[in-house]
Amino acid sequence: MAKEMQRQGGRSARIQAAVHAAVRSLGPGATVPAIADAAGVTPSTIYRRWGDLSELLADVAVERMRPAAPPVDTGSAYGDLEAYALQLADEMTTAVGRQMLRDVLGSDCAPQCRDFTMEQLAIMQTRADARGEPFPDMAMDLVIAPILMRVVHEMPVDEDFVHRLMVRL
Repeated sequence: MAKEMQRQGGRSARIQAAVHAAVRSLGPGATVPAIADAAGVTPSTIYRRWGDLSELLADVAVERMRPAAPPVDTGSAYGDLEAYALQLADEMTTAVGRQMLRDVLGSDCAPQCRDFTMEQLAIMQTRADARGEPFPDMAMDLVIAPILMRVVHEMPVDEDFVHRLMVRL
């Protein structure tokens, strides 16, 4: 994972961007020397900054998993959560999604992904509060976690499964 003390912008940001781009362009099976070569840095730069290849891959995955927008506002707490769960299932069951999840789960970056999900749930909670609706406090445990667990174990996660989780919630 990128170290906390790095400045935003400047050389550090350029190195991170170049290394991340190299990882994405080289794809699965990339090695630190190949990534360093493609990014125009030395392998020691990668090791110093990320520690090892798995942490670098997790850092790249976290950036790709960062939500680009708030969850869809459907007009109801149930609808918002269901739309979010369906989108999560759709994105994570792709080959890329499964690999990103694998890269992140065994790394120091896992709490960042958890925080992304908690932020999305908090947005839905705020909307529900503004509408005077209850929002389920077990959404993470009863909807999100089962989806991610099935993704990790390469079990089916389809629309019907998500609907059954929502009904149980």
